Amino acid sequence: MPHTIIRAEAIDVRFPTSKMLDGSDAMNADPDYSAAYLRLHTNSDSLTGDSLVFTIGRGNEVQIAAIEILVEQVVGLDTQDAFERIGEIARKLSSDSQLRWLGSDKGVFHMAAGAVLNALWDLFAKERGVPLWKLLSDLTPAQLVAAIDFRYISDALTPAEALEILQRAEAARSVNETTLRSHGVPAYTTSPGWLGYTDEKMLDLTRQAVADGFTLIKYKCGKSIEDDRRRLEKVRELVGPDFKIAIDANQVWDVDQAINWVNQLQEFGLEWIEEPTHPDDVVGHARIAKEVLPTKVATGEMAANRMIFKQLLQLGAISFMQIDATRVAGVNENIANILLAAKFGIPVVPHAGGVGLCEMVQHLAMFDAVAVTGHHANRRVEYVDHLHEHFVEPAKVVAGAYQAPALPGSGAEMKDASIQRYSYPTGSYWSSELSTNGATL
Repeated sequence: MPHTIIRAEAIDVRFPTSKMLDGSDAMNADPDYSAAYLRLHTNSDSLTGDSLVFTIGRGNEVQIAAIEILVEQVVGLDTQDAFERIGEIARKLSSDSQLRWLGSDKGVFHMAAGAVLNALWDLFAKERGVPLWKLLSDLTPAQLVAAIDFRYISDALTPAEALEILQRAEAARSVNETTLRSHGVPAYTTSPGWLGYTDEKMLDLTRQAVADGFTLIKYKCGKSIEDDRRRLEKVRELVGPDFKIAIDANQVWDVDQAINWVNQLQEFGLEWIEEPTHPDDVVGHARIAKEVLPTKVATGEMAANRMIFKQLLQLGAISFMQIDATRVAGVNENIANILLAAKFGIPVVPHAGGVGLCEMVQHLAMFDAVAVTGHHANRRVEYVDHLHEHFVEPAKVVAGAYQAPALPGSGAEMKDASIQRYSYPTGSYWSSELSTNGATL
């Protein structure tokens, strides 16, 4: 039964992760993981569409303001009509002629468009009583293609090519779904690797990750080559020569510096170097990829849009595409990204962690595994073990694999108690913290 969207609520939610240095890296020394949280209310009290944009503290209020400007475009919509016109709605949200001057297909308004679209997809899945991965996997190839904005990427992926990729995969959907339900999709973890951790904490968490069944662990790097060498030597001594490890510079280097730095670490047998330089520097990534072999390059969590991914693929600049659930314009643009990767034969290895990113991006990876490229040896989804307790259906990893979510929706819905406690600055946690310390984020 269709419903009507009657109002929208945007909430500033922040968690004090900087106190334990969770999430710390060479670029972001003291993040307070935060969510610009959106809830679409319908004429049914029990039905909402929930989503968020992940930030790391200060500036979350700017993202909230952008969401509030864009979300008015969907208030009053009939949900069935919105479902049938989701491609048109996606294009409209990113086409406001005045807002585009502030950043065409990038920045806070592009991510705000993603928040609105992700909330709509959450609503569609809840209405149909299925998790988002299932809703997407059951759409026809024509419906999926209709959801994509092909502007600026048709030189790399045409609607006809996208349709052919999806049609070619249709016959395997049933088998792929059975595999997903029984085995999940493989995960890798960054939990041991935060740069602010002591060596002892890093190694203790590494032991635990290996015991938990993870087959790849990622470590932050880039503060100093001496620190990186010391940490990697300790890790290699612990896990042995064949266990897969990767490193992540979080964009801290210039191109020449990245090449020199990574080549000094070749003896550690790295699976990839992640975000070696500025996320918009496609040509720089291509040069790095060529000059640090056999170490591969992975990036994408800060890629602003499908055009950046298109260029990375066209120039052979990445071996792994790391989509993020909230960086681009929502589910619609990530369908395009997944199909671009399929066209170029590059595995999608999503970025997660953050607040709710594991919960959200797993659905996109599972859609890919069921309806696009299937299950393969290079498929992995990042997992970080914190903040899951704040979500209605926390991401579940067993023996190193994400298990398929069962509840309807996209996984983004946060518990009301968590929202009330950590809403900024009036939630119970922050009102107490700010009154005691007399400071603001």
